[in-house]
Amino acid sequence: MLISLVGLPGVGKSTIGRRLAARLDLAFADSDALIEARIHEPIRNFFEREGEARFRDLEESVIAELCAGSDAVIATGGGAVVRPANRAVLRERTVAVYLHAPPDPLFERLRRDTKRPLLQVADPLGRLRELSRTRDPLYREVAELTLDVAQRPVRTAVDAIIAHLGPRPPRAS
Repeated sequence: MLISLVGLPGVGKSTIGRRLAARLDLAFADSDALIEARIHEPIRNFFEREGEARFRDLEESVIAELCAGSDAVIATGGGAVVRPANRAVLRERTVAVYLHAPPDPLFERLRRDTKRPLLQVADPLGRLRELSRTRDPLYREVAELTLDVAQRPVRTAVDAIIAHLGPRPPRAS
């Protein structure tokens, strides 16, 4: 079983993903961490030097590779859904979970974060609001489950995902 987590930056995809993977005894993969390991530098540096389009090309290949792999929980980057190919593979090959939270509490979590290139602007809260407005329909297009995590502890978010999964037959290879 492949489970993917999608949502805005700072929503908890990696944190919830690690805990979910541990509870389900699955491997955990973070697409952004895998990209950084491959490019041997922080995404922010690559993004600034090569631009968003080149980063999205690299992200698309990593998402395709992860979705072709064995059972795992995959934490995607916040913008993974902007590419139609990513949305298609996440929808078709994974149980996609949209971790939803409004921009304002996310801003409080991210206000001192300097690693996320799209938030390194004069008005990061405004940018988060814009990202939420434009990406929310894309997250919902992909998701089998939408889970509001703004006021939900990690443990109960993991419990809710596991409850949603229920007993599932093994996927044919």
